[in-house]
Amino acid sequence: MKFIHTADWHLGKSLKNQSLIDDQNYILQEFLKLVDSEKPDAIIIAGDIYDRSIPPVDAVNLFDEVIFKIVEKKIPVLCISGNHDGAARLNFGSRIFERSNFFIETLPNENPKTVILNDEFGEVYFSLIPFFEPVEMQDKILAEKINANAANKFYIAQARKNIPANKRSVAVAHLFVTGGKVSESERKFVGAVENVSVENFSDYNYTALGHLHKPQTMKKTGYVVRYSGSLLKYSFDEAKYSKGVTIVNIDGNGETFFEYVNLIPRRDVQVVEGTVENLLKFERTENYIHANLTDKNHVLNAMEKLRNSAFPNILSIKFINLEQEIENATENLRENVSVLEQFEDFYEYSTGEKLAGDYRQTMEKILNDLKTGERL
Repeated sequence: MKFIHTADWHLGKSLKNQSLIDDQNYILQEFLKLVDSEKPDAIIIAGDIYDRSIPPVDAVNLFDEVIFKIVEKKIPVLCISGNHDGAARLNFGSRIFERSNFFIETLPNENPKTVILNDEFGEVYFSLIPFFEPVEMQDKILAEKINANAANKFYIAQARKNIPANKRSVAVAHLFVTGGKVSESERKFVGAVENVSVENFSDYNYTALGHLHKPQTMKKTGYVVRYSGSLLKYSFDEAKYSKGVTIVNIDGNGETFFEYVNLIPRRDVQVVEGTVENLLKFERTENYIHANLTDKNHVLNAMEKLRNSAFPNILSIKFINLEQEIENATENLRENVSVLEQFEDFYEYSTGEKLAGDYRQTMEKILNDLKTGERL
């Protein structure tokens, strides 16, 4: 059996206040082309379909369009909710959708959802394990305090009861496996929700995970546990990662083979570095840009200058030397002294000179006026 593992679409997401819906539409059209060429037996979407629990209308319409085109090809879709999704809302119509081979599980159940698909070697069992808070298993596990590992171990054990012995099986889950590499764009879980042991999935031939945006394999000896990663780069610290989907094949003996396929976006996410003067000489690009500026002095309207030249889609800048200077300066400020004395320290650090008497008097007057609320 061949299936495509994808996750973390985050439809409706923005990057530095720049809407990415057009970029998401573009990459999903590329995804549909891959589906046409690969002709998989199924498609897995391992959570975080949307970027927030109440997604914008254009995000909902895009998801509707893509799913319609897939099920129209008679390809089953197996989908779960992630921590960004509104589980109750996403559950709407789930029983009706099954008639079109669109299987979606958004809430934990007494009897975890199992989907059975067939190939020339027989049945393959898919356990759909949506994201849930550990406390949702509290009344089922007799423990004073429950953590993510215990909750998921229990739920996976319940799911395994639906799978006969010696049958090929796949788990679909959205969670944090201990040791995974995170990036800025993932909403961090709080407290005990994190850290699920990879060994919990040892009875599955393949586990299709969502949540972490970096493609990574957590286990590949004996059984495979893998994050396919997000479809697009959703933060600038992901600039160095490739993005795409994982194509998985399971043979008649349950041996699993997978291949990562990179999808080329409409615009890449890129970090550039240099002085403003040097960056202005760069070849023009439509990529989304963050610029680390190495100028020793602040450059007025730097972002506008860069936008009007090489980087029309620049989204953020950082004067890295100046910020480091300020950080170093603040670390050297005296404690338990007046604001004026701290300003004297900062001035001396920045200029290498003592604050002159007339400048000191002017600054003292400004601070006094601010303290008394008088207009300057």
